[in-house]
Amino acid sequence: MSATPETLHWVDAGAGYQLALDGEKLVCKNAKGKVLASVPKDVREGEAAESLVALRDWLENHAAECRETAESWMLRSLPVPRAVLAEIFADAAWRVLVENAVVAPVSAEGEPDLLSAGFLRAADAAKGLGIVDLDGETRWLTQETVLLPHPILLGDLQDFRTLAGELELTQGLPQLFRETFTRGTVNGKAVNPEDESIDAFEGGEFEMLLQVLGHCRRLGYRVRGGYALSRVYERGQIVEARFWVGDGDPQWESSTGDLSWVDAQDRALPLGSVGPIAWSEGLRMASALYAVRKVEEKENEDA
Repeated sequence: MSATPETLHWVDAGAGYQLALDGEKLVCKNAKGKVLASVPKDVREGEAAESLVALRDWLENHAAECRETAESWMLRSLPVPRAVLAEIFADAAWRVLVENAVVAPVSAEGEPDLLSAGFLRAADAAKGLGIVDLDGETRWLTQETVLLPHPILLGDLQDFRTLAGELELTQGLPQLFRETFTRGTVNGKAVNPEDESIDAFEGGEFEMLLQVLGHCRRLGYRVRGGYALSRVYERGQIVEARFWVGDGDPQWESSTGDLSWVDAQDRALPLGSVGPIAWSEGLRMASALYAVRKVEEKENEDA
């Protein structure tokens, strides 16, 4: 939603004009205070405009870096120092991500106490982290580190979702309503723990490899050697899910293949040894890409 002219921060652009950033948009008003439909060319090419555009680009990059870091805390089960959260809470780009995130205290031995988790509502360097727990009670966490748990680890996930709705809390970091998949099953059916791949998402066709590569970029997945990749840090180890999306000329047709997991040494993992986070994130990636495949008319009719 656009801000009102009164709430924008205006800077002098010369010749009676003033400029401001309204979100990502550069806006201009004249000497009479009227906001113009567009920025005049000579003003748009001036130093004030260049400075504001540079600031906008920096803010966008900063927000993207914050999101990437916060998501890595969740995906890699990384304990975060309480002091860090208290420090970044004042930064709007950070706050939109960590405020209302579910956090759990971590003991001095490094063990998270998920039963004591709650919604992060405040952060103070002296008092600690203010949370609202599942009982609706407000309390302060004073442990040195906390965890932003992946939703698959929350046994009370549905209770947290319900409470978030009752309190009208929204999350900038997709945590509670992130799609999750139960380890050891695909489409409700148990898998063989000795197998090293899943074929449930094979045969998803795309008219051009370029299309599925574009979907990978939009969803935030890297592609290497024909595989879309999802990497997590779990149980003290790096685990990477790999989903075949195709290789070769980007203009060629492409078809999805199997989903598998490897360790940091690039060794294939039996399905039974894949942890809950790596499993959930791997199936989340494969199902999201498979869902945007080319669907033939016959398939539509059969459905």
